Amino acid sequence: MRRRMATSAENTMESSNSVFEDDITKNPFKIPDDKTIFLIHNKEKERKKLEMQHQHSLRVHEKLTFAGKMKARQVSLRREIQEPQELSKSFSIIKIQDMPEWRAALIQDRSIERESIREYISKKREMFLMEYAMSVKRGQIRQLEEGAEAVERNLMQSEQYLEEDAALFDTFLKENDRTAVEAMKRAEQETKLKLEKLADIKSITAKIVAVKSDISKYEDILKEYASYRDFLMKLSPPEWQENQSSKLQKTSPEAEAKVKHPGKSQEGSRSSEMGRERASASERLQDGEKKMSAVGRELPPVRVPSRHSVKGTTASSKSTAVSVTSNASPEFEGEPDLYFTDPQQVLDLMTELEEQNLSLIQNSREAEEALEEYRSTMAQTQKRMELETEHLRQQIDKMTSAIQREKERAADLELKSRLFNFGRYKSDDQDQMLESLSQKVEEVYCCCVGDSESNLNTLQMLASIESCLGELLESVEKIPKEKILVAERAKERQRRVLLREVKIQQQKQQLEERMKRAQERAQAEVKKTTRRKLMARSQPPVPKLQVKQTTDITDQEREEHQYFFT
Repeated sequence: MRRRMATSAENTMESSNSVFEDDITKNPFKIPDDKTIFLIHNKEKERKKLEMQHQHSLRVHEKLTFAGKMKARQVSLRREIQEPQELSKSFSIIKIQDMPEWRAALIQDRSIERESIREYISKKREMFLMEYAMSVKRGQIRQLEEGAEAVERNLMQSEQYLEEDAALFDTFLKENDRTAVEAMKRAEQETKLKLEKLADIKSITAKIVAVKSDISKYEDILKEYASYRDFLMKLSPPEWQENQSSKLQKTSPEAEAKVKHPGKSQEGSRSSEMGRERASASERLQDGEKKMSAVGRELPPVRVPSRHSVKGTTASSKSTAVSVTSNASPEFEGEPDLYFTDPQQVLDLMTELEEQNLSLIQNSREAEEALEEYRSTMAQTQKRMELETEHLRQQIDKMTSAIQREKERAADLELKSRLFNFGRYKSDDQDQMLESLSQKVEEVYCCCVGDSESNLNTLQMLASIESCLGELLESVEKIPKEKILVAERAKERQRRVLLREVKIQQQKQQLEERMKRAQERAQAEVKKTTRRKLMARSQPPVPKLQVKQTTDITDQEREEHQYFFT
């Protein structure tokens, strides 16, 4: 791309150099005519136009920017530096051209006209100026060449920096890939370890769940056996229970703590004997199952006696409760002592308890029958009393409504009497005012309710209007605020439109009246004043008498004050 741009720039430079050489062949000291000046100008325009067309016909990659043209000049300068022989030839040609013999040979065949000293001096001045301009251009060219060399050095340095940065970036990418691979390997190892740990955790949790299920099963069995033991302890006599509690208090100091605080003793014994119970749990359970299976075969299924029956049979309930709580702890240091040595004793005691329960059940049934009769009588009396109270309430409501109606009627009559007998208004005027008020109320009633055929008085219409207004206010509270705002804005807009129309109508009327008055004034006859108008004599000012304001109140004002403010 750069080579094509450089070649195109060189072609343009060569074409311009050829034109310049053609111009040099002519006499530079001869001023052309006016026609030739315009012809030269037109030729220059055509050349620029052709060059522009040539640039337009080129492709995008073949076109040159200003920077491209400058680079093309730099390339030409490089070529001139790289080809010293051609430059030496060109310099020899320039030296030959500067020789006076070559100039004389050029001028020999041309017709030389006479020139004055002024023209000669002006041409010398022009030649000096041209040489000065050429020296200035040479200095600029030299500066541009030095700048181009500096730019090339900077470009080479920047290319070197870019290569170093690319090498560093490649090393960074390699290091990044290596770290990524190591991270992937480490992640795979960690995932494997995590999966192994999860599998271990699952197996351990499964074992824990199995152990917990076994513990809960053994606890249920232990509770069942403890309930059997408590049942047998409750069936034992209280004297024996007291003896057992005294023995426990004498044998170990922990028994007292168990009797006073059974919950704390159980917790302490559980925490201390947990390991020992886990070791011997299976043996105890097997022994207990064997014993309870034998007792279960001998004992028939019995029902646990209620608290009331136990309290009825026992003499001292407090002592039994203390003994039961003392012996009710599920942990013992060995097998507990039992009062019953033979299962027949338990059966005999159960038969006695059953007989007592049957007698108590019969007594409870009799008490329930008596209670049911009492409830039926209470329900009947309650219904009768409720009917009587409802009848009395209805009578009270009727009386209160009648009293309220009479009060309203009395207030209405009092208001009418005050209106008819008030002040100095006549009965005819009052009747007219009441008729107008009733008509207005009827119009409002028709607008609000719409039932104008019913024969209602004014007060009833007002009451129905108030009820309708209350319903509308309740419905307005239920309507969403957005709809209310929209409706209010629409009504406000309508009101503004009506006010605007009324205002425009009033303005039109005022304008019409003003135009009418102006027309009347224009059409009226002009009265010419022939003499001065006669003026009446001014009267002397009348002295004002200062009258003191009396604050006497008439009877009518007093009545009005009493009526409106009392």
